[in-house]
Amino acid sequence: MARFPLVIALGVLAAAGAAVVLAERFYRELEVRLAGAILDVITTSGVYVAPDRESVYFGLSGAAPFGLRMTPECSSAFLLLPLLVVTMVMLYFRPANARRLFFSLGISALVVVLVNQLRILTIVGLVHWFGTDEGYYWGHTLLGSMVSVFGGAVSLVLYVWLATRKKKA
Repeated sequence: MARFPLVIALGVLAAAGAAVVLAERFYRELEVRLAGAILDVITTSGVYVAPDRESVYFGLSGAAPFGLRMTPECSSAFLLLPLLVVTMVMLYFRPANARRLFFSLGISALVVVLVNQLRILTIVGLVHWFGTDEGYYWGHTLLGSMVSVFGGAVSLVLYVWLATRKKKA
């Protein structure tokens, strides 16, 4: 990769990282809309999305409706930043691998987003099965955190594997 395209690629990645940080609230609104769309497909108990409050409400036709508010700590936005930084570093040292690195970044970013949606679905399922207090505790604090940590690790391992694997002969 020539020097100028490398600078452009690094600039694009840095801008993407800045955009994730600066537009983090908008990103959370998109995540909540996605969660609402998924819940609307897989549940029959009613779903309402309040993107301006970064919240999704479910179980609306039942006896115990519940709402989840996506705070910055619950978003996958900041899990994308390490992937962007690693891509920048690897691109700087191996610019010839740019196409592979961007592919790896795209796949791993998708995995991070899907894992966060799985975490939300885990919370929803456990609240439905165990009730508000116990279900939220198990879904958010314990099992949900395990889903996030495991999913983040899978995403990072997948990224490294995709970015560094050798071409078949």
